[in-house]
Amino acid sequence: MRTGPAPGPACHRAPVPSTPDDFETALRPLWLRAQAGDEAAYREALQRIATRLRAYLRRRMQSLPDELEDLVQETLLALHLQRGTHDPALPVSAWVLAIARHKLVDLWRRRGRQEALHDPLDDVDEARLAQPEPEAGTARDLAVLLAGLSPAQRDAIVLTKIEGLSVAEASARTGASESAIKVQVHRGLKKLAALVKGA
Repeated sequence: MRTGPAPGPACHRAPVPSTPDDFETALRPLWLRAQAGDEAAYREALQRIATRLRAYLRRRMQSLPDELEDLVQETLLALHLQRGTHDPALPVSAWVLAIARHKLVDLWRRRGRQEALHDPLDDVDEARLAQPEPEAGTARDLAVLLAGLSPAQRDAIVLTKIEGLSVAEASARTGASESAIKVQVHRGLKKLAALVKGA
């Protein structure tokens, strides 16, 4: 699978490796440095992960192309919040794709596409797909990130991404139109991604 260079202003970056093993080889040292507190390594790791997620999810979301970027940002947010749960003995890429798979399944459930839950979603070892329990500070970290959003964005994200309501249900709960809920979710996820990358 061919992918382009990592997004962002640093256009001198090397292209993201084209095979899963190459991706892991490039990502692992960045991630380990990020886990040790290297913010530049963390930002670069997130950029590489985002590029891989777009390719991974695009193939599985051909019927929902408008949802792609929101799901990428939602997955990056989950990675940020669960970063302390990664077991250094396991491949970083498998952990990333396991979380992405869970987010994709959640999306299909919200959409009522039960048949999609039986489709083969990825080639990650099933033993690695169990979603870890969130670390103790996750709720606090999420609260801090959500505090950086406008009330409308925060409500839309909490209702649709955390409580699992459909856009129609969130619209009925808040009185905002469905299109307004979608816009607030999209803008809120972009803002959260920016906050995470600046962390």
